[in-house]
Amino acid sequence: MRKKYLLLVALVGLLAVLSGCTQIDQPITAESEGFWNSYFVYPLSMVITYFAELFNENYGLAIVIVTVIVRLVLLPLNVKQLKSSQAMQDIQPELKELQKKYSSKDANTQQKLQQETMALFQKHGVNPLAGCLPIFVQMPILIAMYHAIMRTGEISSHNFLWFELGSPDYILPIIAAAATFLQQKLMMAGSPAAQNPQMMVMLYVMPLMIGVFAFFFPAALALYWVVGNIFMVAQTIFIRKPMMKKGSDTGGDKK
Repeated sequence: MRKKYLLLVALVGLLAVLSGCTQIDQPITAESEGFWNSYFVYPLSMVITYFAELFNENYGLAIVIVTVIVRLVLLPLNVKQLKSSQAMQDIQPELKELQKKYSSKDANTQQKLQQETMALFQKHGVNPLAGCLPIFVQMPILIAMYHAIMRTGEISSHNFLWFELGSPDYILPIIAAAATFLQQKLMMAGSPAAQNPQMMVMLYVMPLMIGVFAFFFPAALALYWVVGNIFMVAQTIFIRKPMMKKGSDTGGDKK
């Protein structure tokens, strides 16, 4: 548990460094200095510009295409994370039995619980930290995409569908919030998180936060959120749900 907290603190620190301390208010160009700009933000900006020029200066369509490409590249990591989460979920009944068996707060009992828990993980080939590594790989790429959209100057002067990419929109934030809610609702369906009151609060708070932020940020960023969340909805329907069904069927067979 302590390791999970340390990983969470490290992730928050990573987010703070990448999102707040990396020249977010400065345009990204070939002259932009630093490892972050040179190897993450600028390449993504160039890919967006390439697709925009390919489709007659359509930067909105370029954002959609590049967002989908990025999500596809990250898909194997997402699948690995889902498998790890499912494996942890599958052994929860046995884990609860161990916790019940060694419920005493005695130091020796707690040590025995840790040993039995590790043996359980090894028996089923489960690594409780395996689901955290993909997050550390994904977050810099997703934040770099955010930077590329915000710092590519040409984007702000173009339109897409009914909105201006460089100005806030009033319809897109509602779509972004709805897509976020749907994605989280599908992710929680059938999982222990659905029974957690704190997670249920986040189910409503996160979409609200995304919607509010989208009202104040350029519509290009809201478009990125919408496309990303729709992709995650599709991933949940076509990958996670069959995975959960297979896991429950296997559990039923074991019984």
